[in-house]
Amino acid sequence: MLPLRHARAWRVLSVALVIFVLIAAVTPVFWFFDSPAKAVSWFQNIDKWLHATTFATLSLWFAGLFAKRNYWLIAAGLMTFGLLLEFLQFQIGYRTADWFDIGANTVGIIIGLSASLAGLGEWCLRLEDWYSKRKQL
Repeated sequence: MLPLRHARAWRVLSVALVIFVLIAAVTPVFWFFDSPAKAVSWFQNIDKWLHATTFATLSLWFAGLFAKRNYWLIAAGLMTFGLLLEFLQFQIGYRTADWFDIGANTVGIIIGLSASLAGLGEWCLRLEDWYSKRKQL
């Protein structure tokens, strides 16, 4: 982990984010929509877009906490997490597991880590620096 001033808070937020994604992945769709068909009828392939967006966001989040040399660990951890989510969705009757979801997760991870390598990585340090300077004024 990067030398962050508020490392404990970042860890707590990270755990909360992962738990939120886990709960969202196993929550029945019909809690939010009358039927799964209505949930996706307004946007073709929204499920794949949501997977890619979620994993791009997770990649960017964790790339803010860790140095570039650890990006491969972020990728491996998020791939494992994505496989776990698909396994859980396979086990429960009201969700479906799909190999294309794993592909969308992978695309999201690649996009997130590419954006991090292009300059968005280690954003937590910049945010903490900005906050500490702002607080001193």
